Amino acid sequence: MSLPAHLGLRLLAVALLCLAGAVVWSIREARIGLRREAATSADRIAAQLARQPGLGSAGPATMPASASQPTPAILTLLPGICADIHLGAEMPRRFCGDWDGFDAAPGWLRTALGWEAEAEPTIRTIVYRGRTIGSVAAWPDPMAGAARIWHRVRLAGGLAIVLAAATALLNWFAVARLVAPAGRIVQGLEKLDAASIRAPLPRFAAAEFDRIAIACNGLAGRLVHAEAERADLMQRLVTVQEEERQALARDLHDAFGQCLAAAGARAAAIEQAAPPDREDLREDARGIEATLATMRESLRGALARLELPDLAEVGLVDALRGLVADWRAQLRTGPALHLDVTGDLADLPTGASASLYRVAQELLTNALRHGRPSRIFLRLDRAEAGMRAVTLSLDDDGGGDVARTASAAGRGLVGIRARLAALGGSLSLTATGSGIRACATVPTAG
Repeated sequence: MSLPAHLGLRLLAVALLCLAGAVVWSIREARIGLRREAATSADRIAAQLARQPGLGSAGPATMPASASQPTPAILTLLPGICADIHLGAEMPRRFCGDWDGFDAAPGWLRTALGWEAEAEPTIRTIVYRGRTIGSVAAWPDPMAGAARIWHRVRLAGGLAIVLAAATALLNWFAVARLVAPAGRIVQGLEKLDAASIRAPLPRFAAAEFDRIAIACNGLAGRLVHAEAERADLMQRLVTVQEEERQALARDLHDAFGQCLAAAGARAAAIEQAAPPDREDLREDARGIEATLATMRESLRGALARLELPDLAEVGLVDALRGLVADWRAQLRTGPALHLDVTGDLADLPTGASASLYRVAQELLTNALRHGRPSRIFLRLDRAEAGMRAVTLSLDDDGGGDVARTASAAGRGLVGIRARLAALGGSLSLTATGSGIRACATVPTAG
């Protein structure tokens, strides 16, 4: 949940509490006001009858106590207040102040108020010349009192709702504007990678967000520096690895190759010098020669994998064609190998060419050794002049599982990713239904 929504819900809860408080306060104030008006009406009637006791006989003499009558002009009852007047031996007379009956309260409110059970009359004695001649009991009319409370509740509740809504809306806009920098900071943090760390976060008006932005910019700067050092280290590692491969290839060719040649010559000499009756000796010599031939073939394969063609002289395209031709010669009846090259690769840097050659070499080896493809397509693409990336892709129909291949413990894919990372490139593996597509991308300056 976003921060504006979180604060909005809290404000809504506060507004509901304020509304409940306003309703309770309005009911309390309305009840107090009605009791005060009942007391005032009782005081007025008692005062009038104390000055003019004869007025107590005004109106019908036989009015029943339960019948409400309009208040005479001389007995000014406040609206919504009823009073019973007791004078001597006369029957009690009931009068009610004018109430138009409009804006009546709903039944549930009258039931909730329990007005009839709680309302107690205000009683005042009528004293004429020091002698008590009767009493006045005044109380709020239940219907009129509930209507008064309902009116005040609606007024206070409506005002509270309007103020709460306006406050929540203004707060939403204010908070949304205030926390807007958080989105910018999150976007900046999401871009903390080698390809996207470039634009620093701006300064913000809020001091807290500004400190976070400064810290993020500092972190981005350190990460850029660390990424540059890592890329430089990876390039050195690839260079050292290539130098080690070339040195190992020379040692194998010079030392091991000569030893195999010498051993082969000795085996041939033994075969030639064996006496006519020592066919077993000649057979052993021929077996040694066959073993040495197998070892020489393995050595040539190892040298082919270790030695790097002179890419500055032959170029990457011809080197890849030679690689595919060598595999075709070795496989003979194996899967069909296809090479497609598009785009101008003449200005490709030597380091990128060497890495792409090694990646193609490793991808072909993986596809042929760990699958059973019938067709393999190797594509090198730099389709548009001035493109800043070269794509090398290999598609095979040998089945295979992308997840299992990506998580394999072998060093092939690890070495490919290390080479590509040193150049700022990447490797992706996707399933094609019949096999796996490996796509290596290398950025270039051209």
